[in-house]
Amino acid sequence: MYRVGEGYDVHKLVDDRDLILGGVKIEYNKGLLGHSDADVLIHAIIDSLLGAAAKNDIGYNFPDSDEKYKNISSLILLKETMKIIKDYDVVNIDSTIICQEPKLRKYIDEMKKNIANALDIDIDKINIKATTEEGLGFTGRKEGIAAKAICMLKGVENENL
Repeated sequence: MYRVGEGYDVHKLVDDRDLILGGVKIEYNKGLLGHSDADVLIHAIIDSLLGAAAKNDIGYNFPDSDEKYKNISSLILLKETMKIIKDYDVVNIDSTIICQEPKLRKYIDEMKKNIANALDIDIDKINIKATTEEGLGFTGRKEGIAAKAICMLKGVENENL
């Protein structure tokens, strides 16, 4: 059985926070506001994986009302997500980061490596793109960063297909 899931996340850019995307600390003068490290890319990927497996969403599984998730690395949450969706293998993940700044091209390979390691899958199953919105909307005004992801899962009982 194959299943598809999609995820979306957005966080506000603020002063005095590190900017973490794909588990990589990005050189920038602002960071994302959130209970955890506010890594919108990994949060979108987590929601796509949980959605495909019909296991609710990131807020349900890792609530921001729980202090054990305060400032936690989203890479840890991604590893925990794999335990929740243990009946599935990841076929592939395609994702997009939406922000006017900073430029992300030089960080994408490291992001892919971090995500592949956290999921214990081949790096060629992960695609990450970055785009601007040409100055439009909250991302274009540099007020926040958004990310979206889609994934395909395969039920482990179908390994011989």
